[in-house]
Amino acid sequence: MRKFTKYALLFAAALLTTAGLSSCSDDNNDNGDTAGLTNAQKEMKAIGEQYIANTVNSTYKYLAEETANLYTQLDNDLTKFRAGTLTQSDIDQTCETFKKARSYYESSEAFLFGAATDFGIDPHIDTWPLNVSKLATTLKNKEQVKQMEEDNDVTVLGETQLGFHGIEFVLFRNGANRTVDALKTNETDNEFTKINADVTGEEELVFAKVVALDLRDKCWQMEVAWNENAPKEHKDRMEELEYATTVNGGDYSYGQNFLAAGNAGSTYRTWQAAMNAIIIAGCENICDEVANTKIGNPYSGEDENYIESPYSERSFYDFQDNIRSIENSLYGGRSDDNSRDNSKSLIQFMKNHNYEGLAQLESDLKASINALEDCKTLKGGFVNNIHNEKVGVAQKAIQALDADLTKAGEWMSKQ
Repeated sequence: MRKFTKYALLFAAALLTTAGLSSCSDDNNDNGDTAGLTNAQKEMKAIGEQYIANTVNSTYKYLAEETANLYTQLDNDLTKFRAGTLTQSDIDQTCETFKKARSYYESSEAFLFGAATDFGIDPHIDTWPLNVSKLATTLKNKEQVKQMEEDNDVTVLGETQLGFHGIEFVLFRNGANRTVDALKTNETDNEFTKINADVTGEEELVFAKVVALDLRDKCWQMEVAWNENAPKEHKDRMEELEYATTVNGGDYSYGQNFLAAGNAGSTYRTWQAAMNAIIIAGCENICDEVANTKIGNPYSGEDENYIESPYSERSFYDFQDNIRSIENSLYGGRSDDNSRDNSKSLIQFMKNHNYEGLAQLESDLKASINALEDCKTLKGGFVNNIHNEKVGVAQKAIQALDADLTKAGEWMSKQ
């Protein structure tokens, strides 16, 4: 099953835990008061506020910044390439920016149940494997490449050519940064040479630049959709593109909708439903995908070509960032910007309310991160080690974590 189809089904299932827009509770109100809430619900509200501000909004802020930097750098790289002044240092810097942007996106995947799914953003910017055959056919048409640049238009490209992995193909090969010398020659990938696609490095950089602009805009869309206080430039761009940024076309941002749990207009009927969305619609879903699809398809032999990030050979980094997104969601914020507050976290709530499965959950979370760290030592990345025993160890650890999250969600729904 393709990634985006799976997420659509999972999101539909997650909606069963929430009510429609007409559902509401009179126990709470929209002005932030806690009158009428139980002590447990007050804890959940504080957790929600910390989660939106310091897990969701902060991650999308960093992602928005780095994808903007990536577009700017690729635009500059193309200009320098045409002037004959592009250096390896320029390419290396762009590759580092790509890695940063990629890391922020992968560490957002525990909250794909929001705008990323509703607006089809995740499949648009993160479908793999890259269809190199179609890309070769597209870039072989020189008039089409010229028009793509003139119009900043990616409509001739399908989801299997867009987003991170299209750009990755241009910037990386065999786990290494592309060289300036390689870009000065025609593309040598077999899918290009077998159809005599004489695609130049300049044309590849045109493609990467235009795709990077589209990637930036889609990431800005997620940022604006969750955070009504996103930068004005980003909001204005969404209006220019006529991109949807509110829940069901209404007045709520996704952050406002979440924090209005229990109120008329919110898709979350109760605070329990909101907390359960974090655990199940968010954390458990990405945990299941990492274990059983991202790792599972190649490792089991079901689809050995289903490799995420094969050109940069950074699959294990992607997987670990996915698990970090779970950690950030459960522990009250990102761990890399001093914004985490464990006192306002789901983990602390479980401690306060004596959840008996907590110790196992925390242990399996650490084991998953550590197992993937061990996998990162494999030379050649996942693409060259799909059946390695370290991969099997990581899969089992993540599968155990997935089971823990399912149990935690069941417990949370009863609080």
